[in-house]
Amino acid sequence: MKTLVVCSFKENQCEHMAPFIKEQVEALRAMGVECDCFLVKGKGILGYLRQLKPLKNKISEFCPEVIHAHFGLCGLLANLQRKVPVVTTYHGSDINDRKVLPFSKVAMRLSSWNVFVSKKTLEIAKSKRKYALLPCGIDLSSLQLTERVEARQRMCMDENKKYVLFAGAFDNAVKNVHLAKEAFALLHDENAELIELKGYTREEVTLLMCAVDAFLMTSFSEGSPQVIKEAMACGCPIVSVDVGDVKERVVGVKGCFVARIREPKELADLLGEALSFDGKTKGRERLLTDGLDNRQVTQRLMEIYGLVLNK
Repeated sequence: MKTLVVCSFKENQCEHMAPFIKEQVEALRAMGVECDCFLVKGKGILGYLRQLKPLKNKISEFCPEVIHAHFGLCGLLANLQRKVPVVTTYHGSDINDRKVLPFSKVAMRLSSWNVFVSKKTLEIAKSKRKYALLPCGIDLSSLQLTERVEARQRMCMDENKKYVLFAGAFDNAVKNVHLAKEAFALLHDENAELIELKGYTREEVTLLMCAVDAFLMTSFSEGSPQVIKEAMACGCPIVSVDVGDVKERVVGVKGCFVARIREPKELADLLGEALSFDGKTKGRERLLTDGLDNRQVTQRLMEIYGLVLNK
């Protein structure tokens, strides 16, 4: 099977594509799918539309049987050619953003199949046909099993401090760092530190998740956040607001908590419980049970490709 993956060009990312898409491509290749990628370098709807001719040239060169587009604008672009069937995955920002949603809805109508990463995005999209609910998977590795003491040594972190890892960059408005800092301040612990998730390599992020005492998410909106699944794979205790599919992912996992309300006191109380959790959580086992290892997700994707091609 030959699949062309269409996604946005990321200037500061390895191989210029989002890590979770890159890992999915690698998983597809490992399953025997012949994959190539087309990276959309334009910005905004007009920038994307200008990429139609280069995309058609890529299609003529690679001759894919199916195109897998990531995010609504890429799905819209991919569907402007009608020779190759398109599967489009919607990751959340393309559904939650009201300015982008109309373009995503056009992509939904044109696509041969639509993939939504969470129930909430599916509910907003109101898609009722030719769709699947399938969160992106993650690669499970031995590095994620690193014990806290070793991880702290490798990351040059104080063995006696309490560390809380924030789910993003402090300057990312969507991540709502204001709420996180308010909750963190209520801990009244001078020995605790809130760490910004920014400027680390993939390996360092994994070690950081193994090293910290808790992971905190306060985002205004999410789809199916990869960082939550990555933290789960590392056995990191998690505290989050009810956003995206976080509740569905962590419910029942001891050491992981979802706030009932978006209030600093509520989050601070849950952080206290998370910081007192001893050892690693069973998040990794939960991911496997939910079928979210990349190999499991890839198998389901291949089934979707098969449905599209048989149709």
